Amino acid sequence: MNETEVIRIGQEALRMALVLCTPLLGTAVIIGTIVSLVQAVTQVHEQTLTFLPKVLGICAVLAFAGGWMIEQTVAYAERSFDRIPAAARGAP
Repeated sequence: MNETEVIRIGQEALRMALVLCTPLLGTAVIIGTIVSLVQAVTQVHEQTLTFLPKVLGICAVLAFAGGWMIEQTVAYAERSFDRIPAAARGAP
């Protein structure tokens, strides 16, 4: 296994992490922004008010996109496991 292959594997792992985190983090950011705007307009600055909408939003995203996220993770794991024999042989 050469340096190029190692870099490619690392890039693929980072890309997979980014793809899997984006729906959850995006939901949390959007909900947090909306709740912050509502708090600014109503001048109610309760810290715990943002927690429940974020949890519900993330649960909804997991219910909607959880299957896709698992499919992506399994496909990545299968690709990674398929590379093990070639890496053990030292083949490119």
